[in-house]
Amino acid sequence: MTMRERQRQVQLYRGQMPSPGRPTVAWREDRVRFWAAIRRGASSEDAGCEAGVSPAVGTRWFRQAGGVAANLPPAVSGRFLSFTEREYIAIWHAQKAGVREIARRLGRAPSAISRELRRNASTRTWRLDYRASTAQWHAERRARRPKVSKLAADERLREYVQDRLGGAIARPDGVPVPGPDVRWTGRRHGPRADRRRARSWSPEQIANRLRADFPDDKTMRVSHEAIYQALYVQGRGALRRELTACLRTGRALRVPRARTRGRGKNFLSPQVMISERPAEAADRAVPGHWEGDLIVGLNSSAIGTLVERATRFTMLLHLPPMEGHGGPRAKNGPALAGHGAEAVRDAIALTITTLPEQLRRSLTWDQGAEMAQHARLRIDTGLAVYFADPHSPWQRGTNENTNGLLRQYFPKGTDLSRHTPGDLAAVAASLNTRPRKTLSWKTPAEALDEYLDSCQKRSVATTC
Repeated sequence: MTMRERQRQVQLYRGQMPSPGRPTVAWREDRVRFWAAIRRGASSEDAGCEAGVSPAVGTRWFRQAGGVAANLPPAVSGRFLSFTEREYIAIWHAQKAGVREIARRLGRAPSAISRELRRNASTRTWRLDYRASTAQWHAERRARRPKVSKLAADERLREYVQDRLGGAIARPDGVPVPGPDVRWTGRRHGPRADRRRARSWSPEQIANRLRADFPDDKTMRVSHEAIYQALYVQGRGALRRELTACLRTGRALRVPRARTRGRGKNFLSPQVMISERPAEAADRAVPGHWEGDLIVGLNSSAIGTLVERATRFTMLLHLPPMEGHGGPRAKNGPALAGHGAEAVRDAIALTITTLPEQLRRSLTWDQGAEMAQHARLRIDTGLAVYFADPHSPWQRGTNENTNGLLRQYFPKGTDLSRHTPGDLAAVAASLNTRPRKTLSWKTPAEALDEYLDSCQKRSVATTC
């Protein structure tokens, strides 16, 4: 039998089935493990390795999905053949076992085995060779059955959404105002760069406005999640991908919530959270408990602030830029702006060790990365360090109030690196000699002196 006659015979047996391309490098179970790792906050590369594929494949899967996790149940229904069953079918079929014998061994209907051998055989040759991997690929490809999204099917609804997202802005008289010419690169806009100027309604605003603009037209309805998926998921054929630049965040890919929660916080543990801080710090009964923060200015300049909770005594940290700031930065090198983890640790240690031991009880900071070396700071100074909860500035209210007072001397948008240590000492002295209502109009310096005098008298009395 010639090759052409064999091809014709196979076509008559199972119909015309051209090859859909190269089989996938991973199965459905691998993708389930991949997206489970993404939901836990893992990076695309780490999730790919956990799923058994290369980091490059993991990155490609994430970008092709737009960061939107595929809705895949963890297990396939028992109605369908599994990959293990297909491996048994391939082995027994190669051993010339009949369809009914294979069905009896697997506990399946003979028609299911016959249909499997006919529909899912290899398509890269015109032979009826059956391979488990190729059959699994065919089965998963057929099971997708993608549906046409509502935005892709309804042109009027799609145009309404696109106009509210990426429509041109105009003056009150209706004349369009062209914005900067920004080329879409498939990635998020960079820092200090022009952005596309558009109407930029959020998907939630669009979804709710449709009910007001078309109260009687039920076809003009779409959820905000459907708009997001039409923007991010490739292949939905609804909205242009470059419209993601019109979203407030400008993200070209969706970021899992677990990834944002864990970003930059790997130095935290439950033992250093503010809930573990001693009660004496909360009621301000005993001095020695401090709150700290950074005030940031132009060109990433910064000044560190330390405020004592009971007396409101303020100390300022000089954080000059390091050598090489403004030039190319070495990969994985220190932060050259002067307020990296090492610089802040050294500045706090240098300042706090000038105080008596009874004034070095604890320090409460926000969850900024500048305190990543808090464990080393605690060893060097004996100062217990605690972190406030995210987005909870009221847990460090004394420090936030003091930062507001300091902005009178160090306005926002100014270069803070031009201030010398003498300038900072003068500003700190000015605040520490300013009477406070909360201290019965005493100054912070006077309140601190009274506490130190009382400590000295108690120690003398104990010695006597």
